Amino acid sequence: MINYYEIIGTIFGLLTVWLTVKKNIWLWPTGIINIILFFIMFYEVKLYAELITYSVFFVLSVYGWWEWLHGGENKTEMPMSRTPRHTGIWLIVIGVIWWPLQGHLLGSYTDAAVPYWDSAITVLSLLAQWMLAKKYLESWWLWITVDVIGIGLYWFKDLHVTSGLYVVFLVLATSGLLAWQKSMKNEKEIVNEKV
Repeated sequence: MINYYEIIGTIFGLLTVWLTVKKNIWLWPTGIINIILFFIMFYEVKLYAELITYSVFFVLSVYGWWEWLHGGENKTEMPMSRTPRHTGIWLIVIGVIWWPLQGHLLGSYTDAAVPYWDSAITVLSLLAQWMLAKKYLESWWLWITVDVIGIGLYWFKDLHVTSGLYVVFLVLATSGLLAWQKSMKNEKEIVNEKV
């Protein structure tokens, strides 16, 4: 059966990731459309942790849109940066606690199909989305991990279009990581030339 939410959401998801690779501010409104469509789709297939993910994605997308426009010095455009060490440590601690706890709760109190893998995608995606809102380079590493897990999980749940989308996301995330690394290196070289 064709799931139109999945197909249209996939188109907006691809557009969103492509815009993210380009560091284009329009990634946020296209992402919001993707979020709404995928929320409906995940509700229909009982991947409840994804509902949590996409609800928070909505909030983080509005936040990220604002941050990218006004989060820089003197409320200017936010520059790309590396994740501060102490922030990275806290993100790891949060992930290590949150993932198994959420998996346990979903496995114990819902009819979730694959609670721990679903929770892994939720936790890593939300951490990556927050890091993206802060324009941290390392957000791409989490997205790559999410994509690898998502390919298998969505194939298992017969969401073949979404699984295919995550293959494309994996390619785009890898491309995004390389593009952002190159951009950061070029920006650093420009700063060094001015000094």
